[in-house]
Amino acid sequence: MKRPAKDMPVTERLNALAEPVRLRMLRLLEREELTVGEVASVVQLPQSTVSRHLKVLLGGGWLARRSVGTSTLHRLLLDDLEPESRRLWIAVRDQVGGGTELGEDDRRLEAVLQERASDSQAFFGRIAGEWDSVRAELFGSRFTPLGLLGLLRPDWVVADLGCGTGNASEVLEPWVERVIAVDLSEPMLDAARKRLGERDRVEFRTGPLEKLPLADGSVDAAVCLLVLHHVAEPGKAIAEIRRVLRASRSGGVALIVDMVEHDRERYRDLMGHQHLGFRTEELEELMSRAGFATVTSRHLPAEPGSKGPGLIATVGWLDEATT
Repeated sequence: MKRPAKDMPVTERLNALAEPVRLRMLRLLEREELTVGEVASVVQLPQSTVSRHLKVLLGGGWLARRSVGTSTLHRLLLDDLEPESRRLWIAVRDQVGGGTELGEDDRRLEAVLQERASDSQAFFGRIAGEWDSVRAELFGSRFTPLGLLGLLRPDWVVADLGCGTGNASEVLEPWVERVIAVDLSEPMLDAARKRLGERDRVEFRTGPLEKLPLADGSVDAAVCLLVLHHVAEPGKAIAEIRRVLRASRSGGVALIVDMVEHDRERYRDLMGHQHLGFRTEELEELMSRAGFATVTSRHLPAEPGSKGPGLIATVGWLDEATT
């Protein structure tokens, strides 16, 4: 490992840490040994940019690297740093804190590590005739999540709220009695109609989430996917979802998928977001207050290479006795 000379001025050592993205990289590389591509996936920068920053850190003696086959792995080894550099990094690391950006880095790092584990498993699986790779080759990778839709009751009416171009409605329609696709945007509904024009079990309606064009207790389930952050009053929208649900056919379930709380202010201007994501407890409180008896949330695993904030899925169930 190349270390900075003992007489290297502290200003030069600090220079390597002056770029925030390098601090993010060092924080990651103290936790895990990563390739350039893996670091790029986590910090969401081009590999050429990441390579340039890693070169600075290597030149300053902050990182160790080793080759494994055709890959080069990088790591911050605290015990191998010069004492002055070690003390400096510990002091800086403790000041970095745990902001939203670092939380997103952590989620993407877990996704990268899971993908790495999957790659390793696939390698040994091929040697042993591992069945997953055979199934994927024969049948593709989507049959499992699509097949699980068979758990839906075939007599359900499902509302796709904020349906956009109708991708969720398209997936749901084969499995249920009827899908009601609702959106405030006529251009979006036109796109959904073109997409689903041959599907006779999909009905289209125009209206806002805060005043749904649906009768009380008229649907068994509702999905609201990446829509709530566009709504000025999320609590009012969730109360409306509760109003249109019924639990009489083992239904009365609402699924909301949205972004976790983040600090990407530019989304307000670029995409008209009224809320910069939501905290788990915030969504659960809104659903409980609206009358959902059982509420659960799960963070959705980030896909490697995805550039948006993390996602959370919150599910609320009605008590059948209340409907």
